[in-house]
Amino acid sequence: MMQGMNILDTAVAGVQASGLTKSYGPLKAVREIDVTIAAGETVALLGPNGAGKTTTIDMILGLVRPDTGIVRVFGREPKAAVRAGSVGAMLQTGSLVAYLSVRELVSVVASLYPRPLPVDEVLELTGTEDLAGRPTSKLSGGQTQRVRFAIALVGDPNLLVLDEPTAAIDVEGRRDFWEAMHAIARRGKTVLFATHYLEEADAYADRVVVMARGRIVADGSPTEIRAKAATRTIRATAPGLDVAELGRLPGVRSAERLGDQVVLSCADADAALYHLLGSYPGLRDIEVRGAGIEDAFLELTGDGATSQKGGRP
Repeated sequence: MMQGMNILDTAVAGVQASGLTKSYGPLKAVREIDVTIAAGETVALLGPNGAGKTTTIDMILGLVRPDTGIVRVFGREPKAAVRAGSVGAMLQTGSLVAYLSVRELVSVVASLYPRPLPVDEVLELTGTEDLAGRPTSKLSGGQTQRVRFAIALVGDPNLLVLDEPTAAIDVEGRRDFWEAMHAIARRGKTVLFATHYLEEADAYADRVVVMARGRIVADGSPTEIRAKAATRTIRATAPGLDVAELGRLPGVRSAERLGDQVVLSCADADAALYHLLGSYPGLRDIEVRGAGIEDAFLELTGDGATSQKGGRP
């Protein structure tokens, strides 16, 4: 049981960003985005390389000044929120301080905060207690990530910002990491994490914000994000039916045969199913599937994705 966890004011937004833009020379990294993250919410920031995720995180943390727009973290400017100990971050860049053991490093970081968590408790929670006496220079990539997590957590921040937190961690370590994150989130902490693992966003986020080419292209629950992919799939057992004929049905994009089954990729599954049942009453084992989050991600971040600026669509 974690002790000393701060209770935050849920009436104040955890993160509020409005009209954010950031360019590096001719490169427009972030193009006027608006997003609000409620206190206590766990949000995944999802997008391909170059989407603007890290630049957005850097602006939320006060590491980069936006060209235009404002950011507030629990009602404060980012640097003021960081100075107050309200923010903990686990970033991809930077190395651990050398010549210290893991325990010494976490203890030093804890001493910088007004109300830190007990170091032993943080080491246990993050799975680093077995590494406590090891020099930081003798850690594997996955072990380094867990120590970074301990550093982000030890100050007992109200907002945890994690950039690709499970990179270099094996499957078992990823599971342990998210179990720890669940324990933290249940305490009312606000969590923002960027990830390339689509299944992590689907399984562990209350909400997914999808970025592409510096813009927010979708914002909603994992279920809502999946629903934004227009493609649905209809499978049915239909021996002997002409696949080319099925492909011409209203709402059907393409059709293929897999043994006795036909698989229809549909832009409008309702229209396709209506005409399919009306024209072929002998069909059986009919199954309609919505797009998975990976399908939605690929469709939303493709060249044809349409930007939806601000808030939830």
